[in-house]
Amino acid sequence: MPGDFDNDRLAAAFEQLPRLLDCEPTLVRRGAFFDARFQVGIGTIPFDLTIAAGRIAAFARGPFVMSSWRFAVRGGAEAWGRLWQPVPDPGWHDLMALGKRGAVVLEGDLQPLMANLQYVKDLLVLPRRIFAEPR
Repeated sequence: MPGDFDNDRLAAAFEQLPRLLDCEPTLVRRGAFFDARFQVGIGTIPFDLTIAAGRIAAFARGPFVMSSWRFAVRGGAEAWGRLWQPVPDPGWHDLMALGKRGAVVLEGDLQPLMANLQYVKDLLVLPRRIFAEPR
């Protein structure tokens, strides 16, 4: 995986998010009071997620025309590729670390993100498990 930051491969891994979340009842329970629609940008590919009571109620891959969302997390392919390494390098290990280094951008109404930060951070690293599996 190191150095392999292909948008399509990363997006394909991110599309497994609903299945990965279904395998994490503790994470679902942690997000029990979180309801929001937000967008995640994996390189040039946008995804629209609706979370209801900690579960993914809707999940769609873009592009979208005038999609409505509360907040967005957008990062380049390198940011997501490094974040999802089985053991990420320091400074690439966490959503907030990526923001600090300028590798991701947070947009919109950040209140629901910050109120549920640990849930969102844990949700967005779930694709790491795909890259940790032996091929």
